[in-house]
Amino acid sequence: MINFFNKRIFILFIFPIILGGISVLSFQPFNVFLLNFLTLPALFYLILYVKKKSKSIYRKKPFIKNLFYLGTSYGFGFFFFGLYWIIYSMTFDDQFKIFIPFGLFLIPLFLSIFFSIPIIICGTLIEEKISSILFISLVFGFADFLRGFILTGFPWNLWIYSLSSSIENLQLLDSLGFLTLNLITITIFFIPSVIFMKNFSKYFILGIFITILFSNYFYGSFKINSFNKNTKSSNQTINFKIVTAGLKLSEFNDPKNVASKLIKMSEPEKEKNTIFVWPEGAFMSEYFFKVKKNEKIKKLFRENFSKNHLIILGASTLKKNNLKEKYFNSMIVVDNNLNIVSKYDKKKLVPFGEFLPLENLLSGLGLKKITPGYSSFSKGETKSLLEFDFKEINLKLLPLVCYEIIFHDFIEKNKNQFDLIVNISEDAWFGDSIGPHQHFAKAIFRSIESRKFLIRSANKGKSVFVDPTGKVIKVLQPNESGNIELEIPILEDTNYQYKKSLIFLLLLITYVLAFFILRKLKI
Repeated sequence: MINFFNKRIFILFIFPIILGGISVLSFQPFNVFLLNFLTLPALFYLILYVKKKSKSIYRKKPFIKNLFYLGTSYGFGFFFFGLYWIIYSMTFDDQFKIFIPFGLFLIPLFLSIFFSIPIIICGTLIEEKISSILFISLVFGFADFLRGFILTGFPWNLWIYSLSSSIENLQLLDSLGFLTLNLITITIFFIPSVIFMKNFSKYFILGIFITILFSNYFYGSFKINSFNKNTKSSNQTINFKIVTAGLKLSEFNDPKNVASKLIKMSEPEKEKNTIFVWPEGAFMSEYFFKVKKNEKIKKLFRENFSKNHLIILGASTLKKNNLKEKYFNSMIVVDNNLNIVSKYDKKKLVPFGEFLPLENLLSGLGLKKITPGYSSFSKGETKSLLEFDFKEINLKLLPLVCYEIIFHDFIEKNKNQFDLIVNISEDAWFGDSIGPHQHFAKAIFRSIESRKFLIRSANKGKSVFVDPTGKVIKVLQPNESGNIELEIPILEDTNYQYKKSLIFLLLLITYVLAFFILRKLKI
């Protein structure tokens, strides 16, 4: 047994995969974020172990190759167990079932490059010293930054997302920014590595570590408790009602049936001023201009809603320009006559899900995107906000359609010039898995970053009202149908600081300088 644990195959492949898989338990729905205080230090010492053994028992194998295997194995375990739910979306169309092995194995293998390259870099420079904690945190934090925009970006399950169940630890998001707090979070997770170092300074570092942990938690608790007292409202409120019917994907093929069920779940009161929020893709099987011409659907809206109502929903829309047709995954605001009051076209599209990369080539092979329709959606090019008047209140909403909720930069790009965040999603694609829970967790961060209320309607996902501190006020669980209602105040300007990317850059530079200074001092 001892010889087995010393074998190269266990050290470079089996153990890292297990370690990466265990790390997934720190995210939703498990929320055991304390595991990261064990798994990341274990990874740190595993890198050092491979570095040492590469000069002895692994000497017949190149040093860099060993680190590559280690990083790839850890990354594969992390993404395999964290993203297995992607394959559910490939089970609804026979054409995509042959790609299930690709989704299950090749996607995690590809994404593991965001661990393998950082671990190669770290393995060449880190030692069993305190300065190396800064360096590995720096490299991992920068890798997370790159993962957020390379090839359209996929910032899923960055380390800070493991804190979604502990909003007390997230209240600095609006001051420091997402990437900065992510880097600090990574550093804090790595700090327990110093316990085993033969350096007297480790006690000082551990003291700082404990002080930071408790100070941040108590600051967060204070911020949450005092937020309502210190936040100014414009004295304007709007009644919102989130609606979900728990529809199966096959049911969306009948727009009238979808409309009927969602209206029933809406329980509209004709004299009560209300904005209803329906899920993404409420009308996805037919383009909205066809839905609008359907007299039976129009009759349902006229009979059940009134001039006191608006409905926010997801729909496929079509735009013709110079004889060229463009299709969009849109969030639209409609009145009781199905007239479009405001419209937003999704900007961040899911590769293969909403558009087919290299479409001219791959479509010739018979491939298409996963969502209904054979043509790819186009990227939204103009409006970033939904702006409209409702009962003498001019509303500016930040629309985030499904996947867009994972991108923190929507907050900064729109300079916080909005009143509320509205997120609609279709999570039925991922079945009864951990995917919808992970997806919901990202919404909490967008609310804290902007210090605005967030409204989320997700079919087969968590539908929630989230307050500006990240607290979930009301919730419909993934398998629940019905509605939840809340009177939301329109908050005044929150004095949002825009240049969060600059703070992150300055922190990166600080880490680099601190690393070289401490290394020079042999600490």
